[in-house]
Amino acid sequence: MAVWSAEYHGKKGQVQLYVYRKRAVAPSGGDTRPVLFFVHGSSASGRSSFDLHVPGRADYSLMDHFAGLGYDVWTMDHEGYGRSDRTPSNSDISSGADDLAVAMSIVERETRHRQVRMYGGSSGALRAALYAQRNPGRVERLMVSALVYTGAGSPTLEKRREKLPEYRASHVRKLDRPFVHSMFTRDKPGTSEMIAADALADAELALGNTIPNGTYLDMCANLPVIDPAKIACPVQILRGEYDGIATEADLLDFFSRLPSKDKQFVFISGLAHAATLGINRHKFWHAMQSFMTMPANRAIAS
Repeated sequence: MAVWSAEYHGKKGQVQLYVYRKRAVAPSGGDTRPVLFFVHGSSASGRSSFDLHVPGRADYSLMDHFAGLGYDVWTMDHEGYGRSDRTPSNSDISSGADDLAVAMSIVERETRHRQVRMYGGSSGALRAALYAQRNPGRVERLMVSALVYTGAGSPTLEKRREKLPEYRASHVRKLDRPFVHSMFTRDKPGTSEMIAADALADAELALGNTIPNGTYLDMCANLPVIDPAKIACPVQILRGEYDGIATEADLLDFFSRLPSKDKQFVFISGLAHAATLGINRHKFWHAMQSFMTMPANRAIAS
Protein backbone atom coordinates (compact mmCIF):
# COMPACT_ATOMS: atom_id res chain seq x y z
CA MET A 1 0.00 0.00 0.00
CA ALA A 2 1.38 3.39 -0.99
CA VAL A 3 1.23 5.75 2.01
CA TRP A 4 2.03 9.46 2.11
CA SER A 5 4.59 10.46 4.75
CA ALA A 6 6.28 13.59 6.07
CA GLU A 7 9.00 14.51 8.56
CA TYR A 8 8.98 17.46 10.98
CA HIS A 9 11.30 18.87 13.60
CA GLY A 10 10.37 20.63 16.82
CA LYS A 11 12.43 22.38 19.47
CA LYS A 12 12.48 21.73 23.21
CA GLY A 13 14.78 24.54 24.21
CA GLN A 14 17.89 23.81 22.17
CA VAL A 15 17.03 20.14 21.64
CA GLN A 16 15.76 19.20 18.19
CA LEU A 17 13.10 16.50 18.18
CA TYR A 18 12.13 14.36 15.20
CA VAL A 19 8.43 13.89 14.40
CA TYR A 20 7.08 11.57 11.70
CA ARG A 21 3.66 11.30 10.04
CA LYS A 22 1.88 8.89 7.68
CA ARG A 23 -1.50 9.01 5.94
CA ALA A 24 -3.14 7.08 3.15
CA VAL A 25 -3.18 10.24 1.01
CA ALA A 26 -1.57 13.67 1.22
CA PRO A 27 -3.47 16.16 3.39
CA SER A 28 -5.90 18.54 1.72
CA GLY A 29 -8.01 21.42 2.96
CA GLY A 30 -11.19 19.43 3.47
CA ASP A 31 -9.62 16.22 4.79
CA THR A 32 -10.03 16.03 8.58
CA ARG A 33 -8.98 12.50 9.47
CA PRO A 34 -8.77 11.57 13.17
CA VAL A 35 -5.26 11.90 14.57
CA LEU A 36 -3.56 8.89 16.17
CA PHE A 37 -0.21 9.38 17.95
CA PHE A 38 2.13 6.49 18.89
CA VAL A 39 4.59 6.85 21.81
CA HIS A 40 7.64 4.58 21.87
CA GLY A 41 9.21 2.76 24.80
CA SER A 42 12.62 2.60 26.44
CA SER A 43 14.68 0.74 23.89
CA ALA A 44 13.70 1.72 20.32
CA SER A 45 12.74 4.96 18.59
CA GLY A 46 9.30 5.81 17.26
CA ARG A 47 9.77 5.24 13.56
CA SER A 48 11.53 1.89 14.08
CA SER A 49 8.91 0.74 16.58
CA PHE A 50 5.78 1.70 14.65
CA ASP A 51 6.81 1.81 10.99
CA LEU A 52 8.94 -1.32 10.94
CA HIS A 53 9.65 -2.81 7.52
CA VAL A 54 10.53 -6.50 7.65
CA PRO A 55 12.10 -8.00 4.50
CA GLY A 56 9.57 -10.05 2.57
CA ARG A 57 6.66 -8.96 4.79
CA ALA A 58 4.12 -6.15 4.49
CA ASP A 59 2.23 -6.59 7.77
CA TYR A 60 4.44 -5.13 10.49
CA SER A 61 4.03 -1.36 10.12
CA LEU A 62 1.49 -0.20 12.69
CA MET A 63 1.50 3.22 11.04
CA ASP A 64 0.64 1.80 7.62
CA HIS A 65 -2.11 -0.33 9.13
CA PHE A 66 -3.89 2.56 10.82
CA ALA A 67 -3.24 4.95 7.93
CA GLY A 68 -5.10 2.40 5.80
CA LEU A 69 -8.01 2.55 8.26
CA GLY A 70 -8.30 6.30 7.72
CA TYR A 71 -6.19 7.79 10.50
CA ASP A 72 -3.65 10.61 10.33
CA VAL A 73 -0.87 8.72 12.13
CA TRP A 74 2.05 10.32 13.99
CA THR A 75 5.01 9.32 16.12
CA MET A 76 8.23 10.89 17.37
CA ASP A 77 11.71 10.02 18.59
CA HIS A 78 12.20 11.20 22.16
CA GLU A 79 15.30 13.11 23.21
CA GLY A 80 18.34 10.87 22.92
CA TYR A 81 16.65 8.39 20.56
CA GLY A 82 16.69 7.75 16.83
CA ARG A 83 16.75 10.87 14.72
CA SER A 84 16.29 13.32 17.61
CA ASP A 85 19.27 15.06 19.23
CA ARG A 86 21.55 12.92 21.38
CA THR A 87 22.14 14.88 24.58
CA PRO A 88 23.48 14.35 28.14
CA SER A 89 19.87 13.95 29.33
CA ASN A 90 18.78 10.47 30.42
CA SER A 91 15.35 11.13 28.83
CA ASP A 92 13.20 10.13 31.80
CA ILE A 93 9.40 9.87 31.87
CA SER A 94 8.83 13.54 32.70
CA SER A 95 11.17 14.61 29.89
CA GLY A 96 9.23 12.35 27.51
CA ALA A 97 5.95 14.06 28.41
CA ASP A 98 7.66 17.40 27.66
CA ASP A 99 8.72 16.00 24.27
CA LEU A 100 5.11 15.07 23.53
CA ALA A 101 4.00 18.62 24.25
CA VAL A 102 6.39 19.83 21.53
CA ALA A 103 5.09 17.23 19.08
CA MET A 104 1.47 18.08 19.89
CA SER A 105 2.08 21.70 18.90
CA ILE A 106 3.21 20.46 15.47
CA VAL A 107 0.22 18.13 15.19
CA GLU A 108 -2.17 20.95 16.00
CA ARG A 109 -0.49 23.30 13.53
CA GLU A 110 -0.59 20.76 10.70
CA THR A 111 -4.00 19.16 11.31
CA ARG A 112 -6.02 21.81 13.23
CA HIS A 113 -6.82 19.07 15.77
CA ARG A 114 -6.26 19.84 19.46
CA GLN A 115 -7.39 16.38 20.52
CA VAL A 116 -5.67 13.16 19.49
CA ARG A 117 -6.01 9.47 20.17
CA MET A 118 -2.77 8.31 21.77
CA TYR A 119 -1.14 4.91 22.26
CA GLY A 120 1.99 4.18 24.29
CA GLY A 121 3.77 0.92 25.06
CA SER A 122 5.93 0.14 28.12
CA SER A 123 7.66 3.37 29.21
CA GLY A 124 5.80 4.95 26.28
CA ALA A 125 2.61 4.11 28.18
CA LEU A 126 3.96 6.10 31.12
CA ARG A 127 5.00 9.01 28.90
CA ALA A 128 1.60 9.08 27.20
CA ALA A 129 -0.30 8.77 30.48
CA LEU A 130 1.74 11.56 32.07
CA TYR A 131 1.10 13.80 29.06
CA ALA A 132 -2.65 13.10 29.36
CA GLN A 133 -2.50 13.77 33.10
CA ARG A 134 -0.74 17.13 32.59
CA ASN A 135 -2.84 18.20 29.61
CA PRO A 136 -6.55 17.53 30.22
CA GLY A 137 -8.58 17.72 27.04
CA ARG A 138 -5.70 17.06 24.63
CA VAL A 139 -6.02 13.24 24.58
CA GLU A 140 -9.43 12.05 23.40
CA ARG A 141 -8.75 8.38 24.06
CA LEU A 142 -5.64 6.86 25.64
CA MET A 143 -4.45 3.31 24.93
CA VAL A 144 -1.58 1.78 26.92
CA SER A 145 0.13 -1.59 26.90
CA ALA A 146 3.01 -3.13 28.86
CA LEU A 147 2.07 -0.60 31.55
CA VAL A 148 3.45 -0.63 35.09
CA TYR A 149 1.95 1.34 37.98
CA THR A 150 3.71 0.80 41.34
CA GLY A 151 5.93 -2.02 40.13
CA ALA A 152 5.00 -4.21 43.10
CA GLY A 153 5.74 -7.86 42.35
CA SER A 154 7.10 -7.24 38.85
CA PRO A 155 9.53 -10.04 37.88
CA THR A 156 11.06 -7.94 35.08
CA LEU A 157 11.71 -4.94 37.33
CA GLU A 158 13.06 -7.13 40.13
CA LYS A 159 15.71 -8.44 37.74
CA ARG A 160 16.35 -5.00 36.25
CA ARG A 161 16.97 -3.43 39.69
CA GLU A 162 20.19 -5.44 39.93
CA LYS A 163 21.66 -2.88 37.51
CA LEU A 164 20.45 0.26 39.31
CA PRO A 165 24.02 1.42 40.05
CA GLU A 166 24.76 1.30 36.30
CA TYR A 167 21.64 3.30 35.45
CA ARG A 168 22.61 5.95 38.00
CA ALA A 169 26.23 6.12 36.83
CA SER A 170 25.54 6.93 33.16
CA HIS A 171 22.77 8.57 31.15
CA VAL A 172 22.86 5.86 28.45
CA ARG A 173 22.85 2.10 28.00
CA LYS A 174 24.53 0.06 25.30
CA LEU A 175 22.33 -1.07 22.42
CA ASP A 176 23.32 -4.17 20.43
CA ARG A 177 21.66 -6.98 18.52
CA PRO A 178 21.51 -9.47 21.43
CA PHE A 179 19.73 -6.87 23.55
CA VAL A 180 17.15 -6.22 20.82
CA HIS A 181 16.61 -9.98 20.52
CA SER A 182 16.04 -10.18 24.29
CA MET A 183 13.13 -7.73 23.96
CA PHE A 184 11.32 -10.40 21.92
CA THR A 185 12.27 -13.47 23.96
CA ARG A 186 12.47 -12.24 27.58
CA ASP A 187 8.93 -13.14 28.62
CA LYS A 188 7.97 -16.01 26.34
CA PRO A 189 10.07 -17.21 23.38
CA GLY A 190 7.90 -17.97 20.37
CA THR A 191 5.49 -15.08 20.82
CA SER A 192 7.45 -13.09 18.19
CA GLU A 193 9.15 -13.84 14.90
CA MET A 194 12.88 -13.24 15.10
CA ILE A 195 12.86 -11.74 11.61
CA ALA A 196 11.07 -8.82 13.26
CA ALA A 197 13.73 -8.62 15.97
CA ASP A 198 16.45 -8.54 13.33
CA ALA A 199 14.62 -5.86 11.34
CA LEU A 200 14.27 -3.72 14.47
CA ALA A 201 17.94 -4.19 15.34
CA ASP A 202 18.94 -3.20 11.79
CA ALA A 203 16.79 -0.07 11.92
CA GLU A 204 17.99 1.06 15.35
CA LEU A 205 21.69 0.24 15.01
CA ALA A 206 21.82 2.29 11.81
CA LEU A 207 21.02 5.32 14.01
CA GLY A 208 23.32 4.67 16.98
CA ASN A 209 24.47 2.13 19.55
CA THR A 210 23.29 3.76 22.78
CA ILE A 211 19.89 4.58 24.27
CA PRO A 212 18.98 6.73 27.29
CA ASN A 213 18.38 4.97 30.60
CA GLY A 214 16.10 7.47 32.37
CA THR A 215 12.95 5.41 31.85
CA TYR A 216 14.67 2.31 33.25
CA LEU A 217 15.76 4.32 36.29
CA ASP A 218 12.23 5.67 36.78
CA MET A 219 10.65 2.23 36.53
CA CYS A 220 13.17 0.68 38.91
CA ALA A 221 13.42 3.40 41.56
CA ASN A 222 10.78 6.13 41.14
CA LEU A 223 7.37 4.48 40.68
CA PRO A 224 4.62 5.53 40.64
CA VAL A 225 5.26 8.36 38.20
CA ILE A 226 1.62 8.84 37.15
CA ASP A 227 -1.64 9.29 39.07
CA PRO A 228 -4.54 7.44 37.42
CA ALA A 229 -7.06 9.58 39.34
CA LYS A 230 -5.84 12.60 37.34
CA ILE A 231 -6.31 11.00 33.90
CA ALA A 232 -9.78 12.12 32.90
CA CYS A 233 -10.05 10.74 29.37
CA PRO A 234 -11.28 7.25 28.40
CA VAL A 235 -8.48 4.69 28.84
CA GLN A 236 -7.87 1.23 27.43
CA ILE A 237 -5.27 -0.97 29.15
CA LEU A 238 -4.04 -3.80 26.92
CA ARG A 239 -2.32 -6.70 28.63
CA GLY A 240 -0.33 -9.37 26.81
CA GLU A 241 -0.74 -12.84 28.32
CA TYR A 242 2.98 -13.30 29.08
CA ASP A 243 4.07 -9.72 29.84
CA GLY A 244 6.27 -9.65 32.95
CA ILE A 245 6.65 -5.89 33.41
CA ALA A 246 3.76 -5.71 35.91
CA THR A 247 1.43 -7.99 37.83
CA GLU A 248 -2.25 -8.13 37.01
CA ALA A 249 -3.00 -6.92 40.55
CA ASP A 250 -0.90 -3.80 40.01
CA LEU A 251 -2.68 -3.00 36.74
CA LEU A 252 -6.15 -3.70 38.11
CA ASP A 253 -5.40 -1.32 40.97
CA PHE A 254 -4.48 1.35 38.41
CA PHE A 255 -7.62 0.56 36.40
CA SER A 256 -9.87 0.89 39.45
CA ARG A 257 -8.56 4.42 40.11
CA LEU A 258 -9.32 5.78 36.62
CA PRO A 259 -12.22 8.23 36.91
CA SER A 260 -13.78 7.71 33.48
CA LYS A 261 -16.37 4.95 33.26
CA ASP A 262 -15.51 4.66 29.55
CA LYS A 263 -12.55 2.39 30.20
CA GLN A 264 -11.45 -1.10 29.21
CA PHE A 265 -9.02 -3.70 30.51
CA VAL A 266 -8.23 -6.09 27.66
CA PHE A 267 -6.33 -9.35 28.08
CA ILE A 268 -4.87 -10.72 24.84
CA SER A 269 -3.56 -14.27 24.65
CA GLY A 270 -0.43 -15.26 22.78
CA LEU A 271 1.39 -11.95 23.27
CA ALA A 272 4.19 -10.80 25.56
CA HIS A 273 5.86 -7.43 26.23
CA ALA A 274 6.60 -6.56 22.58
CA ALA A 275 2.91 -6.86 21.75
CA THR A 276 2.61 -4.60 18.70
CA LEU A 277 5.28 -6.71 16.96
CA GLY A 278 4.24 -10.15 18.23
CA ILE A 279 2.85 -12.98 16.12
CA ASN A 280 -0.66 -12.20 17.39
CA ARG A 281 -0.30 -8.43 16.91
CA HIS A 282 -3.37 -8.27 14.67
CA LYS A 283 -5.58 -9.16 17.65
CA PHE A 284 -3.95 -6.29 19.52
CA TRP A 285 -4.47 -3.87 16.63
CA HIS A 286 -8.13 -4.97 16.40
CA ALA A 287 -8.68 -4.20 20.09
CA MET A 288 -7.23 -0.72 19.61
CA GLN A 289 -9.46 -0.03 16.62
CA SER A 290 -12.52 -1.27 18.50
CA PHE A 291 -11.84 1.11 21.39
CA MET A 292 -11.23 4.08 19.10
CA THR A 293 -14.46 3.51 17.19
CA MET A 294 -16.68 2.99 20.23
CA PRO A 295 -20.00 4.79 19.58
CA ALA A 296 -20.60 7.93 21.59
CA ASN A 297 -22.89 7.80 24.61
CA ARG A 298 -26.55 8.64 24.11
CA ALA A 299 -28.11 10.80 26.81
CA ILE A 300 -29.95 8.88 29.51
CA ALA A 301 -33.33 10.27 30.48
CA SER A 302 -33.51 11.32 34.11
